Amino acid sequence: MASGRKTGGRQKGTPNRRTRETMDAAKRTGVTPLDYMLQMLADESASKEDRMWAAEKAAPYVHPKLASVEHGVKDGAPLTFERIERIIVDPQHGRPESLSA
Repeated sequence: MASGRKTGGRQKGTPNRRTRETMDAAKRTGVTPLDYMLQMLADESASKEDRMWAAEKAAPYVHPKLASVEHGVKDGAPLTFERIERIIVDPQHGRPESLSA
């Protein structure tokens, strides 16, 4: 890469030949691996173990993973609070009452 940017080759996100062939084969059969796992999951006559396997394998494609976030300041030290304040607003008058903890 020159200067941190892509200068040639495939564009980012473009599938390579093997990926494209695999996707085309799945389209020809009409059932993708994810479709198969979802069908197995919905099949009540399948064993509980098979349905659990299908749920475990299909979940990452259906539900996004939650990202873990670590809070801290730039040098890696944990955050510290000098004061925590709770503000309660009177709904009739719209004036806040301040309560310090």
